[in-house]
Amino acid sequence: MAKAPAQSAIAAHIAAARPVALAALTRYFRRFELAEDALQEASLRATRAWSGDGLPRDPAAWLIRVGQRTGIDALRKEKRLVDGPLPELVGERDDTETELVEAIDNSAIRDDVLRLVFMCCQPELPRHDQLALALKVIGGLSVAEIARAFVIQPKAMEQRITRAKKKAAAIAVRLETPSLSERNSRLSAVTAMIYLMFNEGYSSAGGDVHIRATLCEEAIRLARLVLNLFPAQPEVIGLLSLFLSQHARRSARIDQAGSLVRLDDQDRSKWDRDMIAEARVLIEKALRTGKPGPYQIQAAIAAVHCAAKAPGDTDWAEIERLYTALEVLQPSPVVRLNRAVVAARIRGPQAGLEMLEPLAEPLSGYMHYHTTRGSLCRESGDFAGARQAFSSALALGPNAAEADYIRDRIAELAE
Repeated sequence: MAKAPAQSAIAAHIAAARPVALAALTRYFRRFELAEDALQEASLRATRAWSGDGLPRDPAAWLIRVGQRTGIDALRKEKRLVDGPLPELVGERDDTETELVEAIDNSAIRDDVLRLVFMCCQPELPRHDQLALALKVIGGLSVAEIARAFVIQPKAMEQRITRAKKKAAAIAVRLETPSLSERNSRLSAVTAMIYLMFNEGYSSAGGDVHIRATLCEEAIRLARLVLNLFPAQPEVIGLLSLFLSQHARRSARIDQAGSLVRLDDQDRSKWDRDMIAEARVLIEKALRTGKPGPYQIQAAIAAVHCAAKAPGDTDWAEIERLYTALEVLQPSPVVRLNRAVVAARIRGPQAGLEMLEPLAEPLSGYMHYHTTRGSLCRESGDFAGARQAFSSALALGPNAAEADYIRDRIAELAE
């Protein structure tokens, strides 16, 4: 054991180990609720134990071990296993931590996470319920974070998750590893869930942390596993390419003071060029299939940004062409918002503002709509409109880094 870490470090390690531990406990107990309760108790014990003893070599293995014992105790209290043998624990011996780590096959456990993703995406549940349940169960996201991902109010999302859990409880008795054909039919929901997980890690909803790197890395890992299952699916290839292009910029997106850095102001020497190169190879491979999809187009847009050595080198005409194609395949207010940003780059802020007008109602609860409008109003000389837009964005509860960025813009307007 190492020196006792700070509570924030312990919380970070528990959050990072959560998907692996929950997936293993769900496979072990075959009940979502029991696995969640067991993991919650194990996490509480970990907070106490690791504060005094330091972090274990493998936090996930520790949580699985304690979660198994906790869950079995709960089953004993339910008197459901009185007449039969208890499930066999992984590594029954109360010996050293090294032996415990050796007793648990981490590669098999980590594959359980993807298995759990496919199980959450049950066709009996509506698509939105599948995604919300998966983000809650696997990603460990809060109701507010999931609501932001779906651009709806937290109360409505809480009701949706509650309904999904009730429906999933009736399905839980049939939690088996999906067959290849079943996995194929659920692929669209699975990729959407991983996409939303990455987005939350890329730009966290609320709180003090803007980038949750461990969530991004878990989404990238899951995308690689899905690609291993479906190596010929261009949209899966595009999904992984998109993640890599976006995550490659993580070191340049936040400055030393913890403030957000706009794309144009980022130090591009900090971008991970190896990751960008892998992303480019992947998107070129996907596009050669001649079957473009939304993830591929988004990956292509990210690749154009990454190819620019300086902001002035960005091929905005190509990006506009790609966003136009994306809107044909996946029409949505958010895609139109991004098109408005590109239009402003090419034809000036007024062109962007005109495209934003019909989006006022559908994106009234979307922070990035208001920050975009604020920026374009400022560029066009409408400072009162800019202040109003930035104030509206601030009222929507952004995370700490976003809030600081918005306050800085308001302060600039006051000056």
